Amino acid sequence: MTRGDPRDWMWSEALHMLSQADRLHRQMFRPQASAQGVNWEPPVDMLETDEAVLILAALPGVDVEQVQVVIDNGVLVIAGVRVLPDELRTATIHRLELPQGRFERRIELPAGRYESVRRTAVNGCLVVSLTKALARRGRP
Repeated sequence: MTRGDPRDWMWSEALHMLSQADRLHRQMFRPQASAQGVNWEPPVDMLETDEAVLILAALPGVDVEQVQVVIDNGVLVIAGVRVLPDELRTATIHRLELPQGRFERRIELPAGRYESVRRTAVNGCLVVSLTKALARRGRP
């Protein structure tokens, strides 16, 4: 490539953008205690069917039985703590990218009423299933 070649500029910009994306990713998972002591928020997906609203929260290494799941004023609150297993506390850490400490995620729910809240663990995710009330589903 010669001097002033647009490919040089494009490559330089691409590398700069990748560097920025990496820096933002690291900032997002940097433990920073807030006023409520929350260090991080797990990423979530929310899907809706005719019968239910499904929320998947990425919580690798977290026992779903220890996670609090509450509906508060139309907002689903998922909260808990992720800690290193005891056997890893004496290990030499070469890289630690998964966030640790107290987490909380607040997800505004679609308007409606829900009959039940069910939670399961699937492939490192907490799956919360909110069954819609019969009136919401259009049944008699």
